[in-house]
Amino acid sequence: MPLNMKNLLAAVKEVKSKATERKFSQSIDLAINLQNIDMKKPEGRIQERVELPNSVGKELKICVIATGEMALKAKRAGASLVIERAALEALVGDKKKQKDIAKNYDIFIAEAPMMPLVGKTLGASLGPRGKMPTPVPPNANIEDQIERHRKIVFVRTRGQPVLQCRVGNEDMTDKEIAENVQAVVRRIEGKLKRGIKNFRSVYLKTSMGSAVKVAM
Repeated sequence: MPLNMKNLLAAVKEVKSKATERKFSQSIDLAINLQNIDMKKPEGRIQERVELPNSVGKELKICVIATGEMALKAKRAGASLVIERAALEALVGDKKKQKDIAKNYDIFIAEAPMMPLVGKTLGASLGPRGKMPTPVPPNANIEDQIERHRKIVFVRTRGQPVLQCRVGNEDMTDKEIAENVQAVVRRIEGKLKRGIKNFRSVYLKTSMGSAVKVAM
């Protein structure tokens, strides 16, 4: 069973009411604390990409690795960075540049035939960050792929039974934020043996505000 929508909406409203007024729109983050999970087993090593129903209110920096027409269309579609084959090959051995790219871009999409080269050049930098590219066929509609990936968040455990990700910002409606939370909860619930019974607690908070516990 996903979290009760009424309880979620109440928590979102409380989070917003507790937020100190700032000159910018604060992000709203989700934290899921797990229980009865063996972190040494596969179920404890969660690493998921979740496509949300609504944008998180942040302009994600998307890097597309492609050639020819796809590279051209990606540039036109507003990709933050497009890496073509020659530029990718030039990254071999340049560990500083590899790390800079991995650090500075949120989402990676790669033309499928280029994945072996991507693994060779950027795999060591992207892999540990959970940012390995989504492979797409050469005839994929890259414009649609970029738009869809703007709603993707990464959720993973980092040695502790805790999952955290951004689910929206103060400018979004309570319903949009709650829907995003539900999407993450459903995905994680489906990865656990006991489902939501493996959830110890769920919290929401603004980037500079206090945490609010969601009633389960």
